[in-house]
Amino acid sequence: MQIHTVKKGDSLWALSQRYGVPLEHIFDANGLTDQSPIVIGQAIIIPTDSDTVTHKVLAGESLWIISQRYGVSMQELAKVNGIRNPAQISTGQVLTIPRAAKPIIEVNAYSEKMDEAGVKLVDEVGDYLTYISLFSYRVRIDGSMTPLNDAAVIAEAYDERVAPMMVITNFEGGTFSSDIAHAVLSNPAVQTNLIGNILQVMNTKGYKALNVDFEYVLPGDKQNYNDFLQRLVDALHPSGYLVSTALAPKVSADQPGTLYQGKDYEAHGRIADFVVIMTYEWGWSGGPPRAVAPLNEVVKVLNYAVTVIPPEKIMMGMPLYGYDWTLPYVQGGRWAPTVSPHEAVVRAAKYGADIRYDEEAQSPYYNYYDEEGKEHVVWFEDARSVQAKFDIVKSYKLRGVSYWVLGVSFPQNWFVLGENFTIKKLV
Repeated sequence: MQIHTVKKGDSLWALSQRYGVPLEHIFDANGLTDQSPIVIGQAIIIPTDSDTVTHKVLAGESLWIISQRYGVSMQELAKVNGIRNPAQISTGQVLTIPRAAKPIIEVNAYSEKMDEAGVKLVDEVGDYLTYISLFSYRVRIDGSMTPLNDAAVIAEAYDERVAPMMVITNFEGGTFSSDIAHAVLSNPAVQTNLIGNILQVMNTKGYKALNVDFEYVLPGDKQNYNDFLQRLVDALHPSGYLVSTALAPKVSADQPGTLYQGKDYEAHGRIADFVVIMTYEWGWSGGPPRAVAPLNEVVKVLNYAVTVIPPEKIMMGMPLYGYDWTLPYVQGGRWAPTVSPHEAVVRAAKYGADIRYDEEAQSPYYNYYDEEGKEHVVWFEDARSVQAKFDIVKSYKLRGVSYWVLGVSFPQNWFVLGENFTIKKLV
């Protein structure tokens, strides 16, 4: 796989000729057709069937530097290219780079779609998933839960060898409720009732894992939350169920704010089987425009997380969407609508915008003016931005990635995911 950034004068047909790749393969990798517009600055995946790529040595490069870039050992590079002395390579020399073995990771995706819509989503991307997290069973203050019509999606998950993961939340009235979390976490009798209800659902419906997504937990309930997680693990492990939690993206143990103070990274990492760190929503619908998951911010979170949680227990959150903000941004004004990566490119073509790429955030964006003359800025994801995130997963040796949320069109993501990793299956 190569990622080509579209320049003036490019066409999909010309790219297929230049790279010697059938046009249909480019269509498939990018979710395009012969009617799809392309935009200056757009990232286009160029797939290859070859098990090797070539690299022309640049001035100052060593065999070690090249081996690190491609994730191949220096010894393997020397052997494949017949190099007896690794210190003696010359500028302009063309080296054959063997394909490295793909790391094995777990992949989770949240879905709010049930019935046939949810079934279709699992059918489309099930090959790339370890878990499907069905969002969500909403916990009440007495430990009961709102029902979820999830049977059809769970059945499809098993057909695709995807482990269904039950999600419980303190969600109520369009937001996460600190009061519901407190009612559960501060009362052992309510917890007993909730745990019994969880086990009944998991046993009856065939769930394989549980994800606890309690948000805006009060600082005073932090230890109560830890104790509740331990009770969950003690109750669910004998039946072979895994327990995970969703964590807000912290950069320090004492980070202020209700979103962060009730979450004890070290305890969650120690008690739970794994955690999902929600490394997205820096740019959010009601906030000022910026990348949804800027890599520089994601790395700050991971740098802290790996000091208190084993990397093999961390799933890095990734967004499958972007936002379209109307400018100037006004706090409390109109919220930015969600836009899929596919829609973002189509919109750029419609309004004649060139796509730019922020190197610090490792995210694409562009500005345009609508029919009313109002300026917009769109931040989204593309093949380059997800590749940058996958490189981080590899370098930190994380357990895997977790997507929010299925239901937006982003064919490039799944192709790049499959090129980088082997997806672990539990069913």
